[in-house]
Amino acid sequence: MEKSNFVDQIRVFCRSGHGGAGSKHFMRNKLTAKGGPDGGDGGRGAHIILRGNSQLWTLLHLRYYKNVLAEDGENGSKNHSTGKNGKDIIIEVPLGTIAKDEGTGSIDGEILEDGQEIIWLKGGRGGLGNSNFKSATNQAPDYAQPGEDGVEGWKVLELKVLADVGLVGFPNAGKSTLLSCITAAKPKIADYAFTTLVPQLGMVEYRDARSFCIADLPGIIEGAAEGKGLGHRFLRHIERNSILLFLIPADSKDHKKEFEILYNELKEFNPELLQKDFVIAISKSDMLDDELKTAIVKELPKNIPHVFICSITGQGLPELKDLLWNTLNAPRPQ
Repeated sequence: MEKSNFVDQIRVFCRSGHGGAGSKHFMRNKLTAKGGPDGGDGGRGAHIILRGNSQLWTLLHLRYYKNVLAEDGENGSKNHSTGKNGKDIIIEVPLGTIAKDEGTGSIDGEILEDGQEIIWLKGGRGGLGNSNFKSATNQAPDYAQPGEDGVEGWKVLELKVLADVGLVGFPNAGKSTLLSCITAAKPKIADYAFTTLVPQLGMVEYRDARSFCIADLPGIIEGAAEGKGLGHRFLRHIERNSILLFLIPADSKDHKKEFEILYNELKEFNPELLQKDFVIAISKSDMLDDELKTAIVKELPKNIPHVFICSITGQGLPELKDLLWNTLNAPRPQ
């Protein structure tokens, strides 16, 4: 159920509404045998609109949207009557959703705030009726504009998880255990690789009723940037995180090499990720004495803050929360 309930990408065929045609009509009634032009304009075709909804966490509710076809605008009619606009289609999506054109790969827009709306596909404009073309030299125009066609094509919605902190590490580094200890989230925990198949979000309660969001992301393996393991399906989710928390287990054979592999996979995928704030946590530290901790510190990068933790005993967890909070709220260079 974990895998099937988390949907972070969908592909759908969309078509906005065509504009209604303008009317080429002349006034005719029992008092007027040969009146002037009174054809009304056509109505606008329906838009397809994306709206942000903070209560949604995945694109699961859109999984079976195969075709989104919007209404056409109504044609204009006599007596300067404008046709009815097509009824817009509003698609609600979770925050962090990016809308793309499948053919070109270009980004149509992104939703970052609750209630934010963007017109994804514009409906065609309605055509002008013949009354708009009347002039001193053309008293009886016998023509009107057709409505504009709508826009159609294959589109993609892609979700990138929004969280303050993203947990980065090899499979079985203890990310899910840490998340379950400092938040109310209950991710699946087991002694085998890739227990976590989809991002798990949790809120960390901090002092004075403050909190921040942390995401447990599927483990990186060497070659993830080329698509190995969970590949890009995982890596794109960390692009939204303000801080990347590297989790390296104390029983790793080579702490320095493990960090370098994680660092290089991020660099290969998107060099801009290296501009984020990094924090290193050494998990399973209850098995370490002071001498071993000193030896591990010598292997870690000097310019990245670190903390020794044990999720089971709670060792170092208050210090980790303090470090993450202070990093999140540190003043940014102008």
